[in-house]
Amino acid sequence: MKDVINAKFVQEMIEVTSNMYRLGWDERNGGNVSYLLDENQVAEVLDVRQVIRTMKLDFDASKLAGRYFIATGSGKYFKNVASHPSECLGIFRIAKDGHALELLWGFENNSKPTSELPSHLMSHIARLSVDPENRIVMHCHATHLLAMTFTHSLAERDFTRTLWQMCTECLVVFPEGVSTIPWLVPGTSEIGEATAAKMKATRLVVWPFHGIYGSGKDMDETFGLIETAEKAAQIYTLTQAQGGVKQTISDTDLHNLAAAFHVTPRAGYLD
Repeated sequence: MKDVINAKFVQEMIEVTSNMYRLGWDERNGGNVSYLLDENQVAEVLDVRQVIRTMKLDFDASKLAGRYFIATGSGKYFKNVASHPSECLGIFRIAKDGHALELLWGFENNSKPTSELPSHLMSHIARLSVDPENRIVMHCHATHLLAMTFTHSLAERDFTRTLWQMCTECLVVFPEGVSTIPWLVPGTSEIGEATAAKMKATRLVVWPFHGIYGSGKDMDETFGLIETAEKAAQIYTLTQAQGGVKQTISDTDLHNLAAAFHVTPRAGYLD
C-alpha cells in the first residue's frame, strides 16, 4: 500500500488548508473541510477493514452509510495541517446505522472531527440529492464576505446582485447566486439543517457575522468558488471606501454575459 500522507486526496487537503490559512480565511482553528471519497481511493492506502476507533454521531447520517470521508479535526489550526496531518486530519467511514463514525486513519492523540461535521454531512446529503458528483464541503471566514454581512442587505437577491456586479466572472462562476441564513449558533443541528436546506439551491451559503460555506465537485472548484465571491466582496469593500459605486455592470450586460457563457442566472435576480 502507498503511504497515506502521500495520497492525492490527503495532499489536496494539506494544500487547500494551507492556502486558506495563508489568505487569512481560517485564523486559529477557524474553518473546516470535508471531502467525500470513493472506497477504492481509500483502499489504495488503507485496509478499510481496520477500524481504529468508533465515534458517536449526534444525528442520523444513514443516507451516507458506508461512505468514506477525510475531514479536518476539531480545534486544529490550519497552519499546522501540513506539519501534523495525522493529528489534524482523519479518514473515516459512516457506520451502517448512520449514528457513528468508524475511524480508519488520523485524528491522533485522541483528536476528533470538526464540531461542524454534522453541518458538513447534512450539506453533503443535500448537494448529492441535486448533484451526484458533489464531493467537497468547505467552511471558512473569508474576510470581505464576512465584513459585507455587517454593512449590506442580507436579502439573497441583493447580496447576489452586488457580487455579480463587482466582477464580470461572478455570474459565470455562480449563476445560481448566493444563499444566506440568519445568525445561528455554530456546531448545532439547527445551523446544519438551515445550511443544508439552502445547499439544494446554491453552492454558496453565507453565515452572517461568521463566514461562508461552499461546495463543489472537487477541491479546485470549491476553493475557486469561494475565492471568486471573496474577490467580489473585496472589490465592494474598496469601492465603498472610495466613496461608493458610481457605475457598474448593467442587467442588460449581465444577460448578455450569461448568454455568451451559456449559463442561466437565478430566476428573478436580473431585471
